Amino acid sequence: MTATREKILDVSLKLFSERGYSAVSIRDICKCVGIKESSVYYHFENKQNIFDELLDRFSEVSKGMMAKLENGLTDRAGSFSDGLHTVSDFFFEQYLMDDFCNKVMRMMFIEQFHNENVRKQYQHRFMDEPLDFQRKIFSALMRVGVIANCDSGYLAVKYYAPIYFYAQKWLFNGDLTEESKAAFRIDAYKHIQMFLGEVGGCNG
Repeated sequence: MTATREKILDVSLKLFSERGYSAVSIRDICKCVGIKESSVYYHFENKQNIFDELLDRFSEVSKGMMAKLENGLTDRAGSFSDGLHTVSDFFFEQYLMDDFCNKVMRMMFIEQFHNENVRKQYQHRFMDEPLDFQRKIFSALMRVGVIANCDSGYLAVKYYAPIYFYAQKWLFNGDLTEESKAAFRIDAYKHIQMFLGEVGGCNG
């Protein structure tokens, strides 16, 4: 990858995440990068090509993140609460608060109202996939008797819905700052502690 190509992608993502895909032109991108329009077409076929590459990169990051979460859950040697905090830490810090991922999610949030494919991807990555992962966690814990049997899908929603809410409140509403990250951590971890107390049966 050339430095110019990477700069085009970085600038495009910033603009797309702030204004939306449709409101950004190739001219806007070139002005921010400091290059001629012809230079963009040396690296990308068109604006859609830039957008698609950003989504492809995000897809790879997201798949890798989910694989690491699965491994982290499998490899954990501590208690249920320790394991939940470990996977939550990774999901929060390496995904929701990662600069690249955060910007792509903002971009997808805007474009979901104009692009059905993006809407499906946004729902899958930000809602369906995390909920399915949590459901698997709770189902596994029920099988080994760590928590009482109940509806694992309900537990997944009960756990994840407040996190989604706090992410929207602090991480996707305005600039992603250290202050907004800190506020998210306070609310999210308070919720996790309350959730752990409610589900009961934790081994520490």
